Amino acid sequence: MRKLFRKSISVLLALIMLMSLAAPCFAASDFVWASQSHSDIPLIRISGDGEELADAEGNKVFHYKDFASLLKSDDSEDGEEDNALVESIANVLMPFLIDGLLNDNWEPYYENLQKELTELFEKSLLDKDGNAQYGTGLRQWRKDMMTMMRTTDRASYTADGTKYYVADNYYWRYDWRLDPIETAAELKSFIDDVMAVTKSNQVGIMATCLGTNIVTAYLAVYPDHAKEHIRGIAYDGSVVGGAEMLSETISGKFRVKPDAVNRILIDCNEIGLFSIDAFVTSTIDMLVKTGVLEAVVGITEEMLYDKLVVGMTSALALSTFYTFPNYWACVSPEDYETAKEYVFGPEGSEKRTEYAGLIAKLDRYNETVRQRVPEILTQAKKNGINIGIISKYGFQNLPVCESSDMVSDQFASVKRSSFGATTGTIYNDLSDEYIASRVEKGLGKYISPDKQIDASTCLFPESTWFIKGSSHSNWSDWETRLMYDIASSKQQLTVDNSCWPSQFVIYEYTNPDNAVAGEIYKMTTENCDTENWEAEEKYDEPETIIDKVTVALLVFVNWLVDLFEKVFGK
Repeated sequence: MRKLFRKSISVLLALIMLMSLAAPCFAASDFVWASQSHSDIPLIRISGDGEELADAEGNKVFHYKDFASLLKSDDSEDGEEDNALVESIANVLMPFLIDGLLNDNWEPYYENLQKELTELFEKSLLDKDGNAQYGTGLRQWRKDMMTMMRTTDRASYTADGTKYYVADNYYWRYDWRLDPIETAAELKSFIDDVMAVTKSNQVGIMATCLGTNIVTAYLAVYPDHAKEHIRGIAYDGSVVGGAEMLSETISGKFRVKPDAVNRILIDCNEIGLFSIDAFVTSTIDMLVKTGVLEAVVGITEEMLYDKLVVGMTSALALSTFYTFPNYWACVSPEDYETAKEYVFGPEGSEKRTEYAGLIAKLDRYNETVRQRVPEILTQAKKNGINIGIISKYGFQNLPVCESSDMVSDQFASVKRSSFGATTGTIYNDLSDEYIASRVEKGLGKYISPDKQIDASTCLFPESTWFIKGSSHSNWSDWETRLMYDIASSKQQLTVDNSCWPSQFVIYEYTNPDNAVAGEIYKMTTENCDTENWEAEEKYDEPETIIDKVTVALLVFVNWLVDLFEKVFGK
């Protein structure tokens, strides 16, 4: 019976919401860093949500990356399987789910779903004003390290005694859940302390993922301080403009695309996140192409979508990580108001009153930062701050949103992480007509060799780089090198004078056990086809009945071959 519970649609929806990662033309070793890796100013590095947090007693706070552990069954004292998540569904939620299905009475289910998940995530959740609870925050030894950094000049020295700083000298750690504007005040204080101890009047900043929200908030709230003390800022894997997997899932654009599920599994397998049996992907492909999965999903959407997706959004959001203002900062400008209504209800609702303190922080960020991002960055550059952007792609976006076929790094589309690039989709490159029109305007150099990106529409086309084959969760050594140069260089680096051989490069994993230690190559038409899968619209979404039958028969035969190989061996 428990196996049936494991397949409960509510578990699947919760999982999807929560698991929310060629021939070379030039050898990478042929290029040197513009600054020769010897920055004369301290560099402050700011990452995303990888930092472990702890409560007042020092116990590790549950992180969404630990969610998979809830699915593992342990043997209890009586020999029965013990699984917290399955038990919640079986013993508590299932009766309410059945009541909803039979009597169309869903509110008790939503309330109890939020209650059960809240108990699992309790220590990591913020309170209804968006503040930390239970003394949670950085682990004590991290706090001690931050204190040490504030009071120590961590410079290195060359043989002739010249002082310089490396990328990780001042790796700033912070509570990544909190309001980016409040955290920006802590960043400003850290910058002041580092400058004081190093006797430097400037610093550079290297920001990735959620860290880009903090830096942009700092630029918005303290523009004069930034103008005087920031030499350069490097953005890599930015989510400032929005991240579809976080934005669309809570704003009515939640969609599960079966073909995309297969592609994300293949991506994760190829980059070493986990191992997936080829027969599994073959089976999914068979179920999709023969119409079986489409029929199931179609019936589910028709009968239950408004109840089990739209209705559950608030319960799932507020019991997991949408009490985190920094996750809300990843909601796109056009999705923000709709997302608020899905999560907190309409104006005047009980939840709007209950979460008024949190909503006030979200609205402040929306008005101060989110709606002004291009203006904030443009003004920073006018103020003399060197800015560079690195955007990654070549992967299937997480298949939980309408725009999952956008060119992306698994979590965010290139359009958003590059601040405005025009792109194709995983099915269609930029059209020949579009490319011809850009070439005619003298903008052909901004078209990627794979015809998927036009960098000319970026906010900063001359200082935006694209790396194909490095996922959002991978921060390669080459990305670190370029960020280092952008942040430390005394002049604005461009795509023509950086350590990278081109505005568009290919990243190749050279060691599965050390993904960051790969190599880059200048992208060419010969080496640009690096996706781990093939996406053909005619194959994935056949239009005519003849095409559908042809594809279904072909895939079914292939699946039978795989089945026989699985059972009887090759």
